[in-house]
Amino acid sequence: MADRPAETPDPEAKTAWAEDRTDWAEDRTILANERTFAGWMRTGMAAIAIAVGLKAVFNEAEPSWVPKLVSTLFLAAAFLIFWSARRQASKAMRRLESHDTDPQSTRLFTVLASVFSVSAVVVGLVLWTL
Repeated sequence: MADRPAETPDPEAKTAWAEDRTDWAEDRTILANERTFAGWMRTGMAAIAIAVGLKAVFNEAEPSWVPKLVSTLFLAAAFLIFWSARRQASKAMRRLESHDTDPQSTRLFTVLASVFSVSAVVVGLVLWTL
């Protein structure tokens, strides 16, 4: 009995598999983008916490405006972190197409960056009045 050649997979099936893998990779990238955005939001919140901590630790320093100024620099850094994270996350989302995931809207990125930024400004106002 002669050996039969191995059957070759259907080229259309191989193409469909490749397209599925590409779609899943794009969905993973969307989820990674959202996790990265959340990580940057946490980094900005950490900058706010550092600002509060510096003010508390160096509260008795003279002149009194020095700890306030240093804290304000960290608040400004937090503000920049929030908006650069929003810009980058939104830019990535515009380039990607969701297939099986339900991605966050770019509007949510803007709302979160806005809320955290307002919080940073309020913390700054409180620190300067203490």
